[in-house]
Amino acid sequence: MTEPLPWWPARFIRALTAIGVLLPAPGQGRVVSLEVGAGRVDAEVQDGRPYRVRIGLTAFGKTDWAAITHALAAKASATVLLLSGELPRDIEETFTAVRLPLFPSSAREVSLDCTCPAAEVPCGHLNAVFSALLARVGDDPFTILALRGRNRETLLDELKNRLISAEPLDPDDRSPALTEVMDTFFACGPAPGLGGAAPLQGPRTTSDALLDQAPPFAITVDGEDIAELLRPVYQALTGEHGA
Repeated sequence: MTEPLPWWPARFIRALTAIGVLLPAPGQGRVVSLEVGAGRVDAEVQDGRPYRVRIGLTAFGKTDWAAITHALAAKASATVLLLSGELPRDIEETFTAVRLPLFPSSAREVSLDCTCPAAEVPCGHLNAVFSALLARVGDDPFTILALRGRNRETLLDELKNRLISAEPLDPDDRSPALTEVMDTFFACGPAPGLGGAAPLQGPRTTSDALLDQAPPFAITVDGEDIAELLRPVYQALTGEHGA
């Protein structure tokens, strides 16, 4: 019995089949090399002689990826999964929200080339490369993002930098932070009849105290605890960053 494909390769197959790029035909030859880069897959297939195969896909530009990264950073669940090395299944919705589909929506976005003399497209060598590409996606789903123009390392670095450099909100545009309320909650002035006794003072805390109270995260990013990566974000949101 054939084992079911992992989720991301299966989703990739559905997307390519829907636009008529991937056909249910067997591959031909042996893929001896496969390189994935921004907007392209370059491969060599050995089939009596070597054939060069290229699959092209539109890659997003710098401005597009800035919008994507901003949208991803705004979703806490996506941020935690990405920083732990997992591609969220609902990441496709984030791409769609900024009008940049993760998967090609038209065959015009994909180019298929092979140096063999076969007339049909895709030929058996292209199908063999598609199979190898799907296996790569199964091992590393971030391969899909690399095709669209961002490899794993670059995306995660940009995501971490965006979180760390988060701008504090304008004080006039936000409600008082919980810590601000707690700092003054007990300072209500002297009670009647106490002759000006000093008001009670509530406990003071910092904006990131919740991180210290939370149980340890089971994941790290490059050896760094997730709580420490998120701490500057909590500080920035309450204007304490760099204080």
